[in-house]
Amino acid sequence: MTAPRIAELTTAAVGGPAQDYVRAEDEQGLVDAVDAADDAGRAVLLVGGGSNLIAADAGFAGTVVHVVSRGVEVLAEDADSVLLEVQAGHSWDELVARAVRDGLVGVEALSGIPGTTGATPVQNVGAYGQEVAQTIELVRVWDRRDRRVRELGPGELAFSYRDSLLKRTTVDGSPRHVVLAVRFRLGRGAESAPVRYAELARRLGVAVGERAPLRQVRETVLALRAGKGMVLDPADRDTYSTGSFFTNPVLAVGALGDRVPQDAPRFPVVDAQGRPVEDRVKLSAAWLIDHAGFGRGFGLPGTRNERLGLDGADVAGGRAALSTKHTLALTNRGGASAADLMALARTVRDGVASVYGVDLVAEPVLVGTAV
Repeated sequence: MTAPRIAELTTAAVGGPAQDYVRAEDEQGLVDAVDAADDAGRAVLLVGGGSNLIAADAGFAGTVVHVVSRGVEVLAEDADSVLLEVQAGHSWDELVARAVRDGLVGVEALSGIPGTTGATPVQNVGAYGQEVAQTIELVRVWDRRDRRVRELGPGELAFSYRDSLLKRTTVDGSPRHVVLAVRFRLGRGAESAPVRYAELARRLGVAVGERAPLRQVRETVLALRAGKGMVLDPADRDTYSTGSFFTNPVLAVGALGDRVPQDAPRFPVVDAQGRPVEDRVKLSAAWLIDHAGFGRGFGLPGTRNERLGLDGADVAGGRAALSTKHTLALTNRGGASAADLMALARTVRDGVASVYGVDLVAEPVLVGTAV
């Protein structure tokens, strides 16, 4: 099989050729592909939906394993909940749509997120007040070090904000633990889990902490995401991205200093069980970027950061720019390289640090490149 360019496998549409390429269509095929590469001493890069990956323009000098396994199985059910096992390569949003259709509660606010189910526990995917740590019961993995299948529960996975054991043991896109399948425990009901995100609650016409019809929550989240260019659309260059590029900074309350103004949005930090984490605060990366002078579309010809005296087109020649809908997304406007996106990311990161003294951290997996 001819190895594709990584750009063809990712939503940001950047990245050079893969040295070797294998499609893994089921669990055993995934284990075999990774094991063969390990036996041959080749580096391994796993690619699912490619929505959280930026690879270098030089490509990847190893084996790219494209995870395309599919399937959802009901393992157990009772009057209150259903236990689902989902293959790693199964579309995440297809799973959410099925859950909403079947009256299963707990992932409805995660509608519209691109990519595959196997990627969700790695960075503890979350949005609009939900995250997968709240419903994951078990993750089955292939442990490349011990060369055996293991089943990891929430305690071993050690979920936190956009993080997990799986992410912390991944180096340059090459994981120790290869996700084979994920089990979710979802409640039954016609209404959503309590709505925890203020913007979503306002759009639904409910108070924070109240519930709303499942289908209405999904439709509202999809509309919110589309308005921010966060739902894939081949005709919309704002969606050629990895979604939110920077995580919201989580800082010790005492580390804020006096450079972050009092009117900057602050949010409570909670653990995987929804319990408040004392003495920690979450800031809005989008607010910091915008108020540091990087407006929507920065990077396009004619844009400028007046606060820092930066012309947008000087960064990457207009090929890479912040989304025209949402400042957290770094987008490929057509013909951008990974180097272009990294130049834009560095400009934004360094600008925010110079204004507010806050270091933004990249959310996507970066392979062979860095901010």
